[in-house]
Amino acid sequence: MDIKQFVKDLFTQAGFDLVEVTVDENNRKISLVVDDEIFRLHIPEILQSTEYLLNLILKKENQLPYIVDMNYYRKERERIIIELAKAGAKKAKITKQEVVLPPMNSYERRLVHMEIASNPDLKTESVGIGKTRHVVIKPIES
Repeated sequence: MDIKQFVKDLFTQAGFDLVEVTVDENNRKISLVVDDEIFRLHIPEILQSTEYLLNLILKKENQLPYIVDMNYYRKERERIIIELAKAGAKKAKITKQEVVLPPMNSYERRLVHMEIASNPDLKTESVGIGKTRHVVIKPIES
């Protein structure tokens, strides 16, 4: 399956004009740029639905999933999550207390865990269930 052409066809059939589709096979990422008012207003919902639908189809074809980004929304969100993790790490180090981050999806929690993993003075833990699941940054007592 030509994933780039498949995504273009999917959006064309839905009535949208795709400006650009970029596929990064090594990192399993697809980036879409769409010039449409609906996308600007509803990117999180459309992004989540598109990624779910695409990966459901790929699973049926026995192919690995992709991470989808639209209009650089996910890229910007990743930057914000990493900055939040860095700020939480700094606060946990200074106060020597746990720092509770807001609820995040599994991908965003993974970004936090990876960011904090390089810091030997801190550890992270995901707590909560479903939409309330979040990361707690904890100082390691010496």
